[in-house]
Amino acid sequence: MDQVMPTRRERLRAQTTREITEIALRQMAADGPGAISLRGIAREMGMTARAIYSYFPTRDDLVTALIRDVGNSLADTLEAARDAATSPEEKLLAWGHALREWALANPQGFRLIYGDPVPGYQPPADENPIDQAARRICGGLNQLVANACRPTDTGFTWSDFPASYRDRLQPDIPDLSPAAMALALRVWGRMHGLVTLEVFGHLGSVSNDPAAVYRAEMLDIVRSLTVE
Repeated sequence: MDQVMPTRRERLRAQTTREITEIALRQMAADGPGAISLRGIAREMGMTARAIYSYFPTRDDLVTALIRDVGNSLADTLEAARDAATSPEEKLLAWGHALREWALANPQGFRLIYGDPVPGYQPPADENPIDQAARRICGGLNQLVANACRPTDTGFTWSDFPASYRDRLQPDIPDLSPAAMALALRVWGRMHGLVTLEVFGHLGSVSNDPAAVYRAEMLDIVRSLTVE
């Protein structure tokens, strides 16, 4: 089947959309998440406000697109790393290292979805991009931990988790146990904590080799979960 090539107009629109989102992330990097401004982006690009509103009618539309793109990029990267590995342990290691590498390569994207919220941002009521990203990322990690961990009775029950969180994950992982979900949260906290410290500049002042610290943590995580 012949692939339909985008028209010149479609290519130009896609290019302009990318430029808008790149400038928005730069605004955020310079002055925080509240600095994202469609009018400021229009000035920098030499566009009129009316023209830029044809791409994103409101600032919230732009933020939604940013979060969706960033979330999909991170989830795609994690899943590709997982799928390239073989054993459950190797898959979990690959997932963890891919998280750190992506975050360091995309610090503003990481801050957008895991840092302070954008002031005043209201996500679409029927399609919250943060929830969409969480479903793929948290769901993927839950499954990896469930596949790699020793089955133990930790005393956790479904009542220990918000029903909304459980309901997002169970359709994709119907055999997920409360114990595995609790363990996955602990694993996520260990991985995410070190990555956040590094992205926000707090690890470099106490370690000359943050990568070695992270590798050691990932190996310790896997050792603590490995199926006997």
